[in-house]
Amino acid sequence: MAIRAAFLIFSSACSSALAAGDAGSPIAKILQLLSDIQTKIITEGEAGQKAYAEYAGWCEDRSREIAFAQKTGKATIEELQASIGEKAAIIGSRTARVEELAGSLSGTEADLKAATQVREKEAKDFAVEEKEL
Repeated sequence: MAIRAAFLIFSSACSSALAAGDAGSPIAKILQLLSDIQTKIITEGEAGQKAYAEYAGWCEDRSREIAFAQKTGKATIEELQASIGEKAAIIGSRTARVEELAGSLSGTEADLKAATQVREKEAKDFAVEEKEL
């Protein structure tokens, strides 16, 4: 910053010399070169600042997007874990129902087998009685 102030003082002092008609002198050429370099540096600095601002904006946007994705992902994980718990409870109750029905089925099959044996015995008894008649 001090260099820039010194340059401005020096350039203003020399610009009065230029106004006096020393356009072809070496000092005037140096001052012109310095002025051109200053303009170029300022232009490049502004372009760099603009590029930095765009990049910083992109970084902020991306950071917000990632934070939102993380928050959404965590919520989804919690929802899915709750759903898994519910489904596990349903599976447990259905498994118990299947076991209950399997037990009932085996009891029914035993009753059917016993009834079939009774019917076969009664059929034999009936056949014997019918032969006697």
